[in-house]
Amino acid sequence: MKYSLLIVLMLLSFFTIQAQDTRSSIANPYEKQNDIKLNVLRAVSGAFEISYDRNLNKKSSLGGSVFVPFNQDPSKDIDVNYFITSYYRWYFGKKYASGFFIEGFGTLSSIDGKQLTNTNGDFIQDEGSDSIDFAPGIGFGSKWVTKSAFVFEGNIGLGRLLFNAKETDHDSVYRLGLSIGYRF
Repeated sequence: MKYSLLIVLMLLSFFTIQAQDTRSSIANPYEKQNDIKLNVLRAVSGAFEISYDRNLNKKSSLGGSVFVPFNQDPSKDIDVNYFITSYYRWYFGKKYASGFFIEGFGTLSSIDGKQLTNTNGDFIQDEGSDSIDFAPGIGFGSKWVTKSAFVFEGNIGLGRLLFNAKETDHDSVYRLGLSIGYRF
């Protein structure tokens, strides 16, 4: 009787262990670690911005984005030559690394050195050298992830230039995006 009970317990433990291994190997499509996104709003306005997020856990991620204008048409008012942004996000949604978020970011940017000066009622545009500066800032937005791992995101943020703001007409940078991407 003791041997029969021992054999039954051993068999049950093997089935339990097998069940745990099977369940842990099933991947949740929401819990993937990487997001890559293209900012559609920037693309329509004549610039290319691509972002990458590394999801650390259910409530946070690290990421970075690169912005480069491709439409150098003088009628477009794009004064930024490029910017590189890194950010850290805190999510408040119920799903893995999605829902409403707030972010802290830092942007390294190159801005045209144009300045408008008022001389006796006349505005004169001075062409200075390009200015490279750093801007810390905060932002917020929301991220949605579908079961097929497509990512949709909207965000907005504002940062203040720290070092060379007097060399241009700009003293701040902004983040604005409507992005589409994929989680893998």
